[in-house]
Amino acid sequence: MASEERLIKKYPNRRLYDTVTSAYITLSDVKQLVMESYSFKVIDAKTGDDLTRAILLQIITEQESNGSPIFSSQMLYQIIQFYGDAFQQMMSCYLEKNLQTFMEIQKNLKNPAQGCLGNNNETMLDPNTYSQFMSMQGPAIQSLMTNYLEQNAKNFVSMQQQMQQQANNMLGSFPFPPNSSPSKDK
Repeated sequence: MASEERLIKKYPNRRLYDTVTSAYITLSDVKQLVMESYSFKVIDAKTGDDLTRAILLQIITEQESNGSPIFSSQMLYQIIQFYGDAFQQMMSCYLEKNLQTFMEIQKNLKNPAQGCLGNNNETMLDPNTYSQFMSMQGPAIQSLMTNYLEQNAKNFVSMQQQMQQQANNMLGSFPFPPNSSPSKDK
């Protein structure tokens, strides 16, 4: 794995140029960089815009079209429904944290000293590793809900302030008598 970020330039002819190897590469080559955990950035050679996400999404689209997809249609519907929703950021954080946890568990399972070996030296799921994964679900959901509640509280206060300001604007021109409290000598 390289210690510094590789720079890949995308030219208008849709070709990708790896500045480390000084050669044109394909999406398959970029996928291989991901598989080998190289850090890289794809930029538009003309504008300098960061195109890394677009290239990664293009690789995912190709992978989803060929063979067995990871995302079912139902899952894609549900993900799309989060765009523009108040939960969008929380969903993003939740998915990212769970994928990080899953990758850590996968790494532990690939190391025979960490996991259990089954027949034919195949790594089986270690109960402790599974427990570790499940124990991380609680804090992830708690963090998700905490962020949601904080965001809702801020939105509620903001809404109250806006309503009060609108009421003052609407009713401020009416000649109401000054606020007087009932007298005690009646």
